[in-house]
Order: sequence, then C-alpha cells, then structure tokens
Amino acid sequence: MAEARSTAVPVEEPRRRNALAPFLRVPYQWMSPAGGRGRLSVLIFHRVRERQDPLFARTAHAESFRKRMEWVCELCNVLPLDEAIAGLSRGTLPDRAVSITFDDGYADNATVALPILRSLGITATFFVSTGFIDGGRMWNDTIVEVVRRATGPTLDVSARGLGVHSIVDPAARRKAAGVLLRALKFLPPAERQTQLDQVVASAGVALPDDLMMTRAQVRMLADAGMGIGAHTVSHPILATIDADEARREIGEGRETLEGIVGRKVSMFAYPNGRPDRDYRREHVEIVKALGFDAAFTTSAGAAAVGDSLFELPRFTPWDRTAARSAVRMMRNLTTSTQRVAT
Repeated sequence: MAEARSTAVPVEEPRRRNALAPFLRVPYQWMSPAGGRGRLSVLIFHRVRERQDPLFARTAHAESFRKRMEWVCELCNVLPLDEAIAGLSRGTLPDRAVSITFDDGYADNATVALPILRSLGITATFFVSTGFIDGGRMWNDTIVEVVRRATGPTLDVSARGLGVHSIVDPAARRKAAGVLLRALKFLPPAERQTQLDQVVASAGVALPDDLMMTRAQVRMLADAGMGIGAHTVSHPILATIDADEARREIGEGRETLEGIVGRKVSMFAYPNGRPDRDYRREHVEIVKALGFDAAFTTSAGAAAVGDSLFELPRFTPWDRTAARSAVRMMRNLTTSTQRVAT
C-alpha cells in the first residue's frame, strides 16, 4: 500500500516563544524539583491530524499539536522516555521532567507528528498495536468512520439492538458515535467484531484502510530516534480475556515490533489503561514476567521515585491555552494515582 506523503509543518519552522513560560516555570519547578523528590509527568496522545477534524474538533491537529509542544518545551524539561525512567529509578530526574507518548500506531503519528517533534528536538515513544499495521483499522475507528460517512438523517442499526441515531449535523454524529462506542467497548472481541461487521453492512459505506502505520513508517520512527513500545496485537481490554490470551497478545505484539525495528522493545502500555477496569494485577505480573522494563497506564498523576515502574501514570492537558494547560499540569503533580488493587 502506498504511503501518504506528509504535508505536516516543515522541520525548519522556528519555535514560537510563550511570554508566560518564564513565570510559570517557577511554581512548576517548586512542585517538580530535581533529584530524589523529582516527579515525572508523561503525556499521552493518539492521533495528530493534518488539519482540524470537523466532527471531533478537539482532536489534535498539526497546528494545535505544534503549539502544545512548543509551550511544553518552554515550561518543562522534555526527556526521552527511557532516559526519564532511568532517572526516576536512580532519583536523578531534572526539575520539571516530562516525556511524550503516543498510543495505538496511527499513520499520522509518522506523517504529521514526527516532523513537528523533530523540529522541536523532542524524542517521543510510540506504543503500537501490531495487528493493525499495514492496512488494519481499530474497532473504534470503524464506528467513527461509519458515523462520519453515513448518509441520510439517521443511522439505523436497530437490527443489532443498537438503536436508531440522528446524524443530521456534527453534534448529532458525535453523540451517535459516543453511544455506539460505549455499547460495544466491553464486549468480548469476537462478539464485538460480529456487531461491527453488521453495523458496517447496515450503513453501506466504504471505510478507509490507511489510518494506521505501515511497517515502513514504524521503522521510520525508530530510525529517527523515536522510542517504540508494545501495545498488544489487537488492543483488547485485557480484563475481558483470559490470562493465556493476554500473555499471547502482550508477547506477540512485542516480538513483531522487535522484528520490524531490529532492537529490543522494553516498554509496554496497557490498552485503555484504567486500573482494575481495563487491566488487573495478573496483567501487571505478566508484563513483569515477560521481561519489560516499565509499563504505563492512563491513570492521571505523576510518577515519584520509588513508585512501581509497571503502573506509571499518564495524562494529557487538553486545555486550549498554555496557561490553563500549565495549571492543569501542576495540579496533576498533586493527583493521587490509581493503581490496581493488591
């Protein structure tokens, strides 16, 4: 399959400065000092579109992502994830330590986000679900694209027990997508796929097959110095499958990535990533037994020296202004991170 040519922000574009950053750095440094009291904030992203999505306007796109990364660079010390984990383990983090991660393996991570990251000198880590490489599509994107492309005033999937949904305008389409995503999210993978196939058939729309990265794009990220992490094969909610299947998903995903990039893949991100609901203690133990060095959740908070390296928190400040995002990042430093029950 031919790879899309990037039309992202060019590498040579100069960094814009934020006048508030020098004033915000002082309280942030006090809350996230260097050394043994250091805190590591890990930001998580998914898609970065070339331009704003009319259906989901708050999804990151090239302009908004670049602005966000510029103020993060002004406010924080942005570290490659492996260096940050090493510093956390040794108690040698710099003040205001932050790392950047992406989940799932979207093609626009390579075509849009990568040029922006390189222009700003940022090394990010990309957690890739290998079952969607080279033309696959995640189940949630199937729902989103069905709702986006369906015609007429309604989307009728009542034959599958999923109701009839208005799609007369973007707000109605967003609502319809949200209802369908919630209805299917926690179904066993095989049952969910059956439902998806019927939804697609009911809508009668052609769906894209270029949303996720190709093998060449994964290699391109690695060759550019970016980190590559495991994120299972098919992105299951681990708590909904048995332990043997979870071990296979986690292990085979890493093996495939190591074959693509030709180096060890040492970090893992739990799909969906909420403690006890999406993964449990047994999955933490599987990740440890498979020899990973660290694993990441989607529980908010910042990691401190001595925290478990196998349930490291992540979050993203979604605010539209740098000042509000900085305040949210500082508030996140005081958030109590949830972990699985012992």
